Amino acid sequence: MLKRIQKIFLKKIVDNNLKNRNISNINDELHSIGFLVDEEIKIDFENFYEISKELGLHEKDVKIFSFSEVKTKTPTLHQNKINNKHFTWNGEIHNQNANEFLETPFDVLVGYYRTKNDYLDVMVSKSKAKFKVGFKEIDNRLFDLLIDVDPLNVSAIKKELVKYFRILNKIN
Repeated sequence: MLKRIQKIFLKKIVDNNLKNRNISNINDELHSIGFLVDEEIKIDFENFYEISKELGLHEKDVKIFSFSEVKTKTPTLHQNKINNKHFTWNGEIHNQNANEFLETPFDVLVGYYRTKNDYLDVMVSKSKAKFKVGFKEIDNRLFDLLIDVDPLNVSAIKKELVKYFRILNKIN
C-alpha cells in the first residue's frame, strides 16, 4: 500500500517539475555533462569519460551518478550513488550527494536507463540541467532528445550524440 502511495507522489512530482521547468538556456553550448545511470545496465563508468572526450570535454567537466533499485550489501567507496531507500514515501530525496548532483546546472544530462523507472524519472525531472537526453523507451516528456540505440553500444551512442550535438550547435 505504501509503495503505491509513493508511486502516486513520484508521478505528481514529475508532472509538477515538468510544468515548472525553465527551458530558456536549452540551446547553450556543451561545457559540462552529467550521466544519471541505472546500475541494472552493466556498463563500465570509464565509457562515460570516453563519450565525453569524443564530445570535446575534459574529465573535470563530467559527473556520473548511479541509481540502484535495492541497496547492495557490499561496501562501496562510490559516493555518487542512490537507491530507492533514499526516497521518502512522498518522493523527497534524502541523499545530499544526489541533491547536489540534481542542483548542478549541467549543459547536458544523459538519463542512462532503458526501462521505466519512477525514481530515475523524478531525478531527471528535478535536475537543473539545461538539455536532457534519454533513450527511446522512456517517458518522452522528460527529455529534449531521445536516441534509439542500445545503451551498451557505446560507439553508437558516441556517434549519435556527436551527430545531434553538431546539428544543434552544442559542439563544433
